Amino acid sequence: MKDRVKGRVTAVFVDRRDAGLRLGERLRGLQGAEDAVVLGLPRGGVPVAFQVARALGAPLDVIVVRKLGVPYQPELGFGAIGEGGVRVVNPDVVRLANITHAEMAEVERRERAELERRARRFRAGREPVDLAGRTAIVVDDGIATGGTARAACQVARAHGASRVVLAVPVGAPETIASLRRDADEIVCLDTPDHFYAIGAWYDDFTQTSDEDVVECLRLAAE
Repeated sequence: MKDRVKGRVTAVFVDRRDAGLRLGERLRGLQGAEDAVVLGLPRGGVPVAFQVARALGAPLDVIVVRKLGVPYQPELGFGAIGEGGVRVVNPDVVRLANITHAEMAEVERRERAELERRARRFRAGREPVDLAGRTAIVVDDGIATGGTARAACQVARAHGASRVVLAVPVGAPETIASLRRDADEIVCLDTPDHFYAIGAWYDDFTQTSDEDVVECLRLAAE
């Protein structure tokens, strides 16, 4: 539970490792499920996912997604892309924002290059885990606006996952509610009414580096 001292939030989680241990404990019902695979959202979600994968005895991988932002308002996503050529587009946003095919193609070209760079860097030559017919457990260190988490769930399903579970330590309550359309199940340890920001719910919210992600995946593979 969260506490408040003189109107300020005191951390719920010590760090991402602590959050992952507690999230893994909540997900114990999936332990031993042969079809389960844990997918961490780089970068901050991967240390959390590492602990979840260890708790469940499940393989760990990253799910690398990139939001496709409206050219003149990049924080507004008109879709997302994932590995393997997966592309998810929201036609309503495309229509309302009046985005041309040329503009969409340019945004996707730029984001596809960055996605492929990150995937190569994180996996260090390993092949991605096949999601076809499997339960994909998408893990992040928290959810604020939900854009990346939504894209990750959609991409996991597009890759053939038969069931998508979104698992996070903390999230904004209204965002968590909206994501129930994208995941078959959502596991969130805390949904504080006054959310502020993800980092407010951690004592140590040090930025996760590319090297940290690579190391988590290497240890999980061993």
